[in-house]
Amino acid sequence: MYFVYILFSSKTNKFYIGSTDKLESRLQHHNSGSTTSTKTGTPLWEVKYTEKLADRTSALKRELEIKKKKSRKYLEWLISSID
Repeated sequence: MYFVYILFSSKTNKFYIGSTDKLESRLQHHNSGSTTSTKTGTPLWEVKYTEKLADRTSALKRELEIKKKKSRKYLEWLISSID
């Protein structure tokens, strides 16, 4: 099982989109400052949205679909759709 996830940092007011098969350890990695693209938001990254997918290929495809939107409003809509 793989996950597509959206993180949010209240420190930077930014979102990050990614995919993984180990969500908890990936979040810890982001919050440790070890990931270049999320280092400035540490240690305040929170998971705001997840989708479960069957395999890595599906997860990467979905991650790319979300990233191609390049829209904060779309990310906020996705997040609000799970409430």
